[in-house]
Amino acid sequence: MKNSMIVTAVVVFIVLVAAFQTVYEVDQTETAIVLQLGKPTGDTKEPGLHAKIPFVQNVVFFDARLLQYDAKAAEVLTLDKKNLVVDNYARWRITDPLLFYRTLRTVGRAHARLDDIIYAEVRVALGQYTLQDVVSEKRASIMSEVTKKSTDLLAPYGIQVVDVRIKRTDLPPENAQAIYGRMRAERERQAKLYRSEGYEEMEKIKSAAAKDRTVILAEAERQAQVLRGAGDAEATSVWAAAVGKDPDFFSFSRSLEAYRNGLSKDTRLILTPQSPFLKYWR
Repeated sequence: MKNSMIVTAVVVFIVLVAAFQTVYEVDQTETAIVLQLGKPTGDTKEPGLHAKIPFVQNVVFFDARLLQYDAKAAEVLTLDKKNLVVDNYARWRITDPLLFYRTLRTVGRAHARLDDIIYAEVRVALGQYTLQDVVSEKRASIMSEVTKKSTDLLAPYGIQVVDVRIKRTDLPPENAQAIYGRMRAERERQAKLYRSEGYEEMEKIKSAAAKDRTVILAEAERQAQVLRGAGDAEATSVWAAAVGKDPDFFSFSRSLEAYRNGLSKDTRLILTPQSPFLKYWR
């Protein structure tokens, strides 16, 4: 009885192990291929529950999502012979798991192949453009060209390159200082040019202002002379009219003017009371 229970337990254990070995599940984020004695059977398994031959077949899973590969920064030479340190990355996916397994087998080997092909295409593409093109709006079209060519070259490996982008472009340290020096010299030259143009414009404005000031003052003086002459003429006319009406008023006015001019401060005169000069004082 005891032996039969042991046998039953062993049989149940074997059945359970066989059941687990027979059925496997593929997640929504994965695809899988079945290997029989280490060789692919030729089928790609989609997400769901699947069966296989236990102990003879095994399953290899691949990520069906979009993957990212971040390349190491490397130097490239542009059309105008400028060295650039380019840091790029790529987004890619496995489109044919069976072909991928037969050619590359692992994601690590895929990264190595991506590095070789994408770097080569980036170097070729950037070598057809100048430094200014690479750092301007043409970069997007350059990267689209690199993406298309990389996809064509990686298709035999069951890989699709969705996008290639440049994260950063830098100058090599040995070139940066020389270029910064030239940029600084160019900015200083432009600053001097702007200053000289500013000084020239300032002198023009000063000259024009001085000319306008002279014209305005001359015109004001002319108008003052005209007004002064008109006033003097009016005063003379009024004076003549007043004298014509009363000759004694003229004599009185002239005497007052003589008093004002002759009897200034610290003036000493010896006069008799009957002196004509004091006529209007009596």
